Amino acid sequence: MSTQSHAHDAHDQNGHAHHDHDHGHHDHGHHHHGHAGTLPGRTDILLTAREVHFARAGRTILDGIDLDLAPGEIVTLIGPNGAGKTTLVRILLGLERPDRGTVTRSDGLTVGYAPQRFDRDPAIPMTVARFLALGSRHTQMEAEAALGEVGATRVIGQQLSQLSGGELQRVVLARALLRQPKLLVLDEPVRGVDYTGEAELYDLIGRIRNARGVGILLVSHDLHVVMAQSDRVICVNRHICCSGQPETVAQHPEYVRLFGAEAARSFALYQHQHDHSHDLTGAARPTHPEEN
Repeated sequence: MSTQSHAHDAHDQNGHAHHDHDHGHHDHGHHHHGHAGTLPGRTDILLTAREVHFARAGRTILDGIDLDLAPGEIVTLIGPNGAGKTTLVRILLGLERPDRGTVTRSDGLTVGYAPQRFDRDPAIPMTVARFLALGSRHTQMEAEAALGEVGATRVIGQQLSQLSGGELQRVVLARALLRQPKLLVLDEPVRGVDYTGEAELYDLIGRIRNARGVGILLVSHDLHVVMAQSDRVICVNRHICCSGQPETVAQHPEYVRLFGAEAARSFALYQHQHDHSHDLTGAARPTHPEEN
């Protein structure tokens, strides 16, 4: 395992090993030192964070985050605005250093990253093909294959600035896939996409996981669709409030406190009703049509 971003060292200022400090004053019923986001016993972990702390201008943004990501699972980070989700992603990617704690990546881990904000300047002409070629040595054939995988082959010659929200998200995803990643990190992958497009994008992400066996970390506000597609949900509000399978997290008191009883109820309802799939118009159709 190659260890990166060992900020300072693994001890706090008093010389105590960081994993056994300050249990007393954090006990608000959200045992965030309980390794909530970890996968004990798994030996194929792609990326591990332990006791990650991060503050900016004297304000704690992340406090004691423990997290494991493994191949073949879709993990969703949820949390209110300002909860530290994007900061956590940047630390996991090595773009920021934690003030304390460690991030360890498996040897040779390649990560495909689709950032939350991708601004297109309409004044700069750039085709999709050119965008996919930026900073990489991919052949036109590989670019076409990646676009094919995300269902966007037809846009290869179009200007980036003229794509719809959904088309742009697919192109950004294709670019991340060109790296042949073992871990895909998608920060708010459905921004600017309508509800039907959201469901399609999440289905696509599920298919990519199944086809490639990659680990996928999603950051999202879209609780319904994304939670239904997730194997594991990690709810972050500076610390990890709760984590586990979507149904478990939706019933957790911390989740209800952060998102409101309505969100929890509507998720339960969504789970209950979701014995159908959606066609391309977004209309529901039974998963197992009756024989006629």
